[in-house]
Amino acid sequence: PVKRHRPVAAGQVPAGLAAVTGVLLGLGAAVAAALLCGAMTAALLAAYLVMQVAYCVRLKHVLVVDLAVVATGFLMRAMIGGVALGIPLSRWFLITTGFGALFMVAAKRYSEAVRMEGAEGATRALLTRYTTGYLRFVWQLAAGAAVLGYCLWALEASPAEAFLPWRQLSMVAFILGVLRYAVFADRGTAGAPEDVVLRDRPLAVIGLAWAAMYGMSLVGL
Repeated sequence: PVKRHRPVAAGQVPAGLAAVTGVLLGLGAAVAAALLCGAMTAALLAAYLVMQVAYCVRLKHVLVVDLAVVATGFLMRAMIGGVALGIPLSRWFLITTGFGALFMVAAKRYSEAVRMEGAEGATRALLTRYTTGYLRFVWQLAAGAAVLGYCLWALEASPAEAFLPWRQLSMVAFILGVLRYAVFADRGTAGAPEDVVLRDRPLAVIGLAWAAMYGMSLVGL
């Protein structure tokens, strides 16, 4: 009911033009990455593009694999940014980002399934093959793994802070953020993650509090 209004689906942009433009932009991005950031960044970006094409052609029709591929796409974007900027990527960052992405992807699928329940043929075929109970299990499992990964990182030995252990205290904001997002996931209204993140004020406040504590832990205030 919503995605049919996107430019290509609505016929506002010809599918052929969109495909050609996508190929040119993808190749241009890979070349630019190789020239500006190095071979590793270009290789990761190329792998990301190949994975996206494979998803569009085949993998989006495979149960569970489609969830993993979309979540991996978000993780790879973060990895590419880290490699391009020369930022070391810790195992905790990868674990938290990966499972955090899976949490949001599964919550999105769950919301779509709740909204379209009983409307077989009116949505993507694969969505009707998932049960809402299974998708709920996936987003709950992923949320728990993301929280565990973040907490293990926060509790690692870190440089002494001047006044308060901001790194450990940031766990509170992180967990509250996950719990707040889970409210929308549980209601089946997390079909558009960007709307949840940008339009919910309490979640925005929690995010700012987390960013402040995380920043203070980095600079040792």
